[in-house]
Order: sequence, then C-alpha cells, then structure tokens
Amino acid sequence: MNLIIQAVQAIAPNHLDHIAKLSQSTHTEQVSDTVYRLANANPHAQIAPYCLEHQLDFGFVPAGRSLSDFGMLVMDMDSTLISIECIDEIADMQGLKLQVAAITESAMRGEIDFAESLRRRVALLAGLEEQALLRVYDERLKLNPGAEFMLSKLQALGIKTLLVSGGFMFFTERLKARLGLDYTYANNLEIIDGKLTGKVLGDVFDAQSKADCLTSISQEMNLSTDQVISMGDGANDLKMMAVAGVSIAYHAKPVVREQASYALNFVGLDGLVNLLAG
Repeated sequence: MNLIIQAVQAIAPNHLDHIAKLSQSTHTEQVSDTVYRLANANPHAQIAPYCLEHQLDFGFVPAGRSLSDFGMLVMDMDSTLISIECIDEIADMQGLKLQVAAITESAMRGEIDFAESLRRRVALLAGLEEQALLRVYDERLKLNPGAEFMLSKLQALGIKTLLVSGGFMFFTERLKARLGLDYTYANNLEIIDGKLTGKVLGDVFDAQSKADCLTSISQEMNLSTDQVISMGDGANDLKMMAVAGVSIAYHAKPVVREQASYALNFVGLDGLVNLLAG
C-alpha cells in the first residue's frame, strides 16, 4: 500500500519521518511541497490522530490504483463542490438564516429526516422574490478550493461528473453549464408570479435519490459501482457513498468521515487528484 500524505502548506520533515516510522514505509517520494507518497506502508493506530493534530490528510491507496481506473465522480453540491449551503444564504435574504441553518445542521448530522427538514426550511422562504436566488448565485456562491483543477483532470481522463444535491436545480443547472458537468439532479422550487411559494415541486430529492442516481447512471454507462467515486460532507450523502467503489468525505461531519473510504479534512478538492494520482 502507498500512504499519501497531503496538506495545505509545506509538510515539515519531522512529521513525514514520524509517519514513515509508524507505517514502516520503505521509502518516501515527494510529489510536491504539499504532497508525499510513502511506499509499502502499513496501517497504524496512531497515524490518524497524529495527522489530525498536525492538519495533515492521509490515505492508504493500493499500489497502482489511479484516477484512470474510474469512470465517474458523483458529488454533492452544498459544502462539497461549493463553499456555501445555498438554502441558508437564500434564507439570509429573509433574515431567517439562523433558523434555517439550525435545521440544515441537524439534518446534516443525521438527527432529523432530510425530506422533512427540507420542507420545513423551504416553507420559511414563502414570499421571497425569485431574484434573491440569482443574487445568491452571483454574490455568494463560491467553488471550493481546487474544484476547477479537479474537474479539469477528470474531464481530461474522460471521467464523467454527476452533481446530485438536496438543494435546488436553480443552482445545479447553472453550475452544470459553467463547469461542463455531465449530469445534475436536485430539487425544484415552486415559483409563482416571481415569488417562492414555500413548496418543492414533486418528490423531495433525498439521500436515497442520490444513491439511485449513482446506480442508474453507472449502469447506463456500463460501469460497475467499483468504478465510481462519490464525494460528500453530510449524512444525506451516506447512502450514495455506501454504493460507490471509493467514497470521499470532504470537510465532512464526523458520521461521514467514519464511514468514508477517505477523508479530506484540510486540503481542497484537488486532494482527490493527489490521492489517486497513481
């Protein structure tokens, strides 16, 4: 196994030496100032807490595994591809951000059912002008660090991208056009006479919907689920992460980190490329 160590800043030699000793690695390869590969490494119980303490991300990757082994990346939108929770920012336009964010956090931790939490949050937005959605997109929506680099690498390898969100089509469709994503699925807000009604059209696109999308599209592409990478940050992503060959917890809640193949706690989305660079 190779042990990939990466960080936001240059990694101190003493940290690498300590991890190399713990893992009994035979040699260390420098990929960049912030990424190292420790060859022939073995798991050790102290590696995870040491890396967390020193803000290092790590992952044990089978020798020879690379991004080209995969055919699709399925990713969440809010707080994964982008840095905000769109519904919280929409609510801010109504002076309701604290109330909506509290429901969001509870749902992300898995404390309340997502569909019910979404209906409750959307109901609070009744009467909001549709223009507020565009203001959120234009003024507040930012890609997470490394997003464009990651997507360019995936697209160069012919790896398809699927954006699934418990958020809203208003944002996913704009990101699809902007970033050249292959597929997007999300919830659709009801808007009448230029104002939000406080309702979602159709069934709520939830955790099971995300998993079903992953499965159905991978089948359409003749991919096994082992050839799919999934990435998310909240409890609503766990079902889709469970059916993918590799799952990435991105700056995620503890419940998600515990169940993912790998966790990226500190680095940007380019950390996926570094992890599976081969």
